[in-house]
Amino acid sequence: MRVFVTGASGFIGSAVVPELLSAGHDVLGLARSEASAAAVRARGAEVLRGDLDDLAALRRGAESAEGVVHLANKHDWTDPGESDRAERAAVETLAEALSGSGRPLVLAAGLALPGLGRSGLGRPAEEDDRSDAHGVDSPRGGAENLALGYAEKGVRVVSARFAPTVHGAGDRGFIAIVAEHARRTGRAAYPGTGTNRWPAVHRSDTAVLVRLALEQAPAGSVVHAAAEEGVPVREVVTALARRLHLPTESVPPERLAQELPFVGAFLAADVPASSARTRELLGWRPSGPTLLEDIDAGHYDR
Repeated sequence: MRVFVTGASGFIGSAVVPELLSAGHDVLGLARSEASAAAVRARGAEVLRGDLDDLAALRRGAESAEGVVHLANKHDWTDPGESDRAERAAVETLAEALSGSGRPLVLAAGLALPGLGRSGLGRPAEEDDRSDAHGVDSPRGGAENLALGYAEKGVRVVSARFAPTVHGAGDRGFIAIVAEHARRTGRAAYPGTGTNRWPAVHRSDTAVLVRLALEQAPAGSVVHAAAEEGVPVREVVTALARRLHLPTESVPPERLAQELPFVGAFLAADVPASSARTRELLGWRPSGPTLLEDIDAGHYDR
């Protein structure tokens, strides 16, 4: 099918685009700069210039495609409210453009949303657990719940909940930020006992999952991109410390949240997540390196 991909030049998108192309799909990638456009073209995809605030471009892209993969997010950790607003507006625009068509919309969501692991389920989050995030003022603008409502409006909506840590060479997300904080402060800090857990998945495995969801998942599905159910944060920080030749230090969670605004609070969360139902539904078999293997490979040394 012809697939419109937002975030096509991003860390996950740059793996998803070649995965779709290798499976025989055509890709139209959204690009907000000429550098991003060049990267998308270099992978063999067409380009639509625009960004998440260009709702007209998003609508054109969706209307011209037989399926949509929404991966872009502002990720402005200095102004999360703006990121949430933009995410909700973008998802609503894409879903409205596909309304009544039966075409698929796969959107990126998160496994650290309220109502899942952070609210204390007492077990790993599962695919049928619902997020408590509703409305524009909630995390990610409540976009997952908004989108899933379009399953009753003729859109084959699939929410792909990514682990907080999608890792691999070139990652500039949470783990890279934690590593940079360790280099800056001269010690690798973990919250409290560090026994809280983060699910993790390699970038290549997320690309396969997105393709399978686009091709196979029924309307209203939620799938979990979590190859590892939960890696103790202390093990992650200890691995980083070993690579960076730094000591580790236990820091009270509230202090770490002050040292690392926004990211520190997430680092203290316990968000284990199962992907058993996803694997059964889609036949997904993650095979990429583990998070600790990627840290040991030196991907977060700089």
